[in-house]
Amino acid sequence: MIIGLTGSIASGKSTISAMLKEMGFPIIDADLVARSVVEPGTKTLQEIERVFGHEVINSDGTLNRESLGNLIFHNPKIRKQLNELIHPAIRTEMLRMRDEILQSGEKDMVMDIPLLFESKLQHFVDKILVVSVTEEIQLQRLMKRNSLSIEEAKSRIQTQLPISEKEKGADAIIYNNESIQKSKDQLMRILEEWDV
Repeated sequence: MIIGLTGSIASGKSTISAMLKEMGFPIIDADLVARSVVEPGTKTLQEIERVFGHEVINSDGTLNRESLGNLIFHNPKIRKQLNELIHPAIRTEMLRMRDEILQSGEKDMVMDIPLLFESKLQHFVDKILVVSVTEEIQLQRLMKRNSLSIEEAKSRIQTQLPISEKEKGADAIIYNNESIQKSKDQLMRILEEWDV
């Protein structure tokens, strides 16, 4: 079974992903893939430089994420343009990794995709597991984790599909508002139900 793990920013999805990894599930992490496809020398990075200019490239040839982030956060049109450049490369690499894992004989794996619904990648997976959190806790965690003001945190949250919408598309939900142990108990129950 290919489990699609998703959530929203600061929902605790990474914590659940780490638990699954600890249990021995192979993990394909879309965020790590996204980093690998823009490493120096990649076609994708060259395209980003061509479209967005030299100011989004550091002196050592790596992507200047902060500069690019500032460009896209308040401009949906530019964000869309960037996504059209990097998403195909990310999808191709994720599918290559998936096929490699399947060929190695593994039967179950996790595709950790933060923007699973936004990117319409539901067809990549067999079951969707959403890590959910209340808006208040999400806001507090994000402000604390990234040292953001309430306005900055809210604007980042608003760039994603509301968690309530993601819940509607889930096969199972982990409510990650309390202790890590409570989240783990929910995860174990779901895996048992799914027989993985």
